[in-house]
Amino acid sequence: MGNRGPTLEDVAREAGVSRATVSRVVNGVRNVDPAIQRTVRDAIDRIGYAPHQAARALVTDRAGTAALVLSTTDSAFAARIFSDPFFGRVVDGVLPVLRRRAVQPVLHVAESERAREQLVAYLRRGGADGALVVSLDEGDPLPGRLVAAGLPTVLFGRPSEDLGCGHVDLDHAAGAALAARHLWGTGRRRPGMITGPEGAPTARPRLEGFLAECAALGTASVPLARGRFTVDSGRRAMAELLALDPSIDAVFAANDLMAQGACQYLGERGVAVPDAVAVVGFDDSAAARSCSPALTTVRQPVEQMAAAMAELLVDVLDGVGDGPGSLAFEPVLVVRDSA
Repeated sequence: MGNRGPTLEDVAREAGVSRATVSRVVNGVRNVDPAIQRTVRDAIDRIGYAPHQAARALVTDRAGTAALVLSTTDSAFAARIFSDPFFGRVVDGVLPVLRRRAVQPVLHVAESERAREQLVAYLRRGGADGALVVSLDEGDPLPGRLVAAGLPTVLFGRPSEDLGCGHVDLDHAAGAALAARHLWGTGRRRPGMITGPEGAPTARPRLEGFLAECAALGTASVPLARGRFTVDSGRRAMAELLALDPSIDAVFAANDLMAQGACQYLGERGVAVPDAVAVVGFDDSAAARSCSPALTTVRQPVEQMAAAMAELLVDVLDGVGDGPGSLAFEPVLVVRDSA
C-alpha cells in the first residue's frame, strides 16, 4: 500500500470478497450476510481502513458519528469527567466498537438546561446519527427529548420510564445483596452503609438492595451516611458512621471510591481493616485494586456494558433488528483483602 491509506480494494483482497461487497458493508446496506459482514469488518481492523466520511455521507445520508453524552446537573463531576474512573471505563468500552463499525464518537457534556437544549438542536440538524447517553440524574429529561426528536438513542442504565429507546443495565439491588450476604457470612452483625448521592440513578437500588438483604438476614437497623461517589466524601461518611455507631463491624460503600475513602479514614484512626471493620465497595474499578487493603467489591462490568450500548446503537443505525434493544448484566462479588 506504500504511503497511501488502505482502500476498499485492499479490504476486498484481504477479506476475499468483491469491492462492491465491502462498499455495502461500510455503507451499512442491510442485505449483507452477517458472516460476510464480520469477515469484512475483521479485514478492516487488520489493515486499518478508514472510510472517507464525506463521501460516505453522500451515499448514506449519515454523518458517520455518534454523540457520547454525559448528562448531569453535578457541575463538579462535569469538571472532573476525564479523571473519573467510571466515565473513563465507559469510553474504553465504546471506542473499539465504534471504530470497528466506522463510526466516530463526539463527546458532549450536558451539565445545564441550556446545554441540553443546544445538544438536541445540534443532533436534529444532523450533527450526529445517534446518541449514547450516560445520565447521572434520576428523571433526567434529556433522553426523552432525544427520543421525541426522533434521534436513535441508547442509555447506560435503565430509564425511569419506558421511553422506547435501548439501554444496558445492571441489577444493582442484587449486587448490594451480594455484599450484605458476604459480610454476614464472615460473621459481621453490625453493618453500616455509605450510600450514593440523592438523585443518582444507582444510589436508590444499591441502598434498597443492601437494606432489604440485611433485614432478611436479621439486621433490622443499619446506620447510613451519604457520600458523593468520591474518596473525600467516603472519608467524611466513614467518620459520620463511627459517630453514629462506634460498634459497627462492617461497611458497604455504594462505590469503590467511597470505600477507598472509608479505608483511608479507618487506617488513620488505627482501626484495622478487615479485622475490626470489614469494607466492601461497588464497581470493581481501578480504585478497588489500588486501595490498601485491596477492596472486596461488587463487579459492574462497565467496559462490557458500554461496548454493548455502542453495539445496540450501531445496530439501530444499520437497520438491524426490529428496534432498539436492551441488555441486562448480572453483578459478581470479587473477594479481596478488605472483607
